[in-house]
Amino acid sequence: MNTLGERMRHIRKVHAYTQTRVAQALGMSNVQLSRYESGERKPEPEMIKAIASFYEVSTDYLLGTIDAYTHKDDTAIDKALNDPELGLWFKDIQDASPERQEELKQFWEFIKTKEKDRKSGDKQ
Repeated sequence: MNTLGERMRHIRKVHAYTQTRVAQALGMSNVQLSRYESGERKPEPEMIKAIASFYEVSTDYLLGTIDAYTHKDDTAIDKALNDPELGLWFKDIQDASPERQEELKQFWEFIKTKEKDRKSGDKQ
């Protein structure tokens, strides 16, 4: 994972984002994002900054200057991984069949959507 495009694709997948979601958030087309990720095109410096900001990683990580990226949620992830109950859930998910994992992902997305809708309703 040495190129900017490879790193962009990797971090997008880490976040479980679709190209459509990222492209919309960054104000570009799916085709443009796909070209960046494939290495067919290189983003301008301002776009690299916007991408880094969106993913909450450093431009150094995206550009390959450093191999590790830090994310503001890393502390929360470490805390969650040290929770015995959550550890069991993670193990259960890891041991589940791919079909079951997909069902769990879909269910989790449903829960997140409902929570987002609820929060949007609170603001109105």
